[in-house]
Amino acid sequence: MTLATVPRYNNDQLPERRGNAVVSGASMAGLLAGRILADRFADVTIIERDHLPTEPVARRGVPQGSHPHALLEAGRATLEDLFPGFGESLTDAGGVVVDFASDVNFYGEGDFLAHGPTPMETYSATRPLIEQVVREHVSNLDGVHIRSDCQVTDYLLDATETAVEGVVIREGGEHTEITADLVVDATGRTSRTPAWLENQGYTSPEVEEVRIDVAYSTTFIERPADDLRTFLIPPSSPHTRGGMAAPVEGNRWVVSVHGVHGDHPPTDPDGLVEFAASLLTPEVKRLLDDHRQVSSDIEQYPFPTNRRYRYGDLNRFPDGLVVIGDGIASFNPIYGQGMSVAALEALVLHQTLAMGGREDLALQFFDRADEVIDTAWSLATGSDFAFPQTTGSKPFGTDLINWYLTRLVQKAHTDSSLSSAFFRVLTMEQPPTTLMRPRSMWRVFKPIG
Repeated sequence: MTLATVPRYNNDQLPERRGNAVVSGASMAGLLAGRILADRFADVTIIERDHLPTEPVARRGVPQGSHPHALLEAGRATLEDLFPGFGESLTDAGGVVVDFASDVNFYGEGDFLAHGPTPMETYSATRPLIEQVVREHVSNLDGVHIRSDCQVTDYLLDATETAVEGVVIREGGEHTEITADLVVDATGRTSRTPAWLENQGYTSPEVEEVRIDVAYSTTFIERPADDLRTFLIPPSSPHTRGGMAAPVEGNRWVVSVHGVHGDHPPTDPDGLVEFAASLLTPEVKRLLDDHRQVSSDIEQYPFPTNRRYRYGDLNRFPDGLVVIGDGIASFNPIYGQGMSVAALEALVLHQTLAMGGREDLALQFFDRADEVIDTAWSLATGSDFAFPQTTGSKPFGTDLINWYLTRLVQKAHTDSSLSSAFFRVLTMEQPPTTLMRPRSMWRVFKPIG
């Protein structure tokens, strides 16, 4: 599923608000889940282990927070639906508007893709700023309470041991029980739910991994206020190195270089520039040469594997509990899918709640969420499998699809219609099948000249 195939948000579908819900984790997935639950439950409590800052700064619980994040079209449109005025709030806080069709320069197969024929505007900002703006919108919702500096340590089971009816939290050395009609686990890759299920006699979901062993190093540099150039240079087999630069708040570019399969970038300024010089095109290095670095440190984040928990394959799961976000699936961050997948999963949760009662809610949600994850998983791991060193379960037809996409990208160097169609798939606005439509295939295979 993508933005075009997931039903959009409609708050007229839900019954009267009643009961209470708990969300474990104030990540983007947790905040979006809290927004959805606020339509259905009279009281929603979001529990966060970290101390939540009042300023847009990276926090310990989001180790990738200092690095680039993309708000793809699927995420942008969904946030606008869920939080009217979100875009204005973000730009008022310093975020910038970029046009994928004219500001974004995507390098692939030996050249940059042609700029698109129609605008595709989105927002560009740091992860801490996006998260802060979303958190402020969620905090203003009636009945929602965000509690920081405390942690969910366990789930409470009912007498039949078939339903979760609350959580145990640790706060300031004290343990407290909170009852809830629904608990949402949004703790991401550190989720303890699989182990908890096994300890309670349930089947833990199977885990699927695709190993890419990527790490990226990130810095910030000065940017002229009117310069919105964005560069995306993904690794392309056999070249294991890539980089990017995007305009963000504070008249800065966030600049990142990355390497896959152990070809990791350094964390010192000179080494970063040297690494950037080895990319397939010089634009990122030129930015580093021509603009002063304004961050005190170069941050690095390693990401060994794409990981997916197959909750949708389970036949039995406790009522009153749902897992969302990176706790279900996390993807190679080079492709910037995380926040947008979380947004689409929130829409799926909204639709699942609207369709009926809470019995078997989780299994219904997981089944529908799989359709969102399938698309993102295929896009991310399919690109990763362009490298022969990548290990794991390769999606069926990956090699043929990669061959077709290679030809499509080559034609998109000069064909703006193809580049636009390609970007609409990358941003999860349209499903990948749109690239196989007769009109696109004709443009891909027609002779040059």
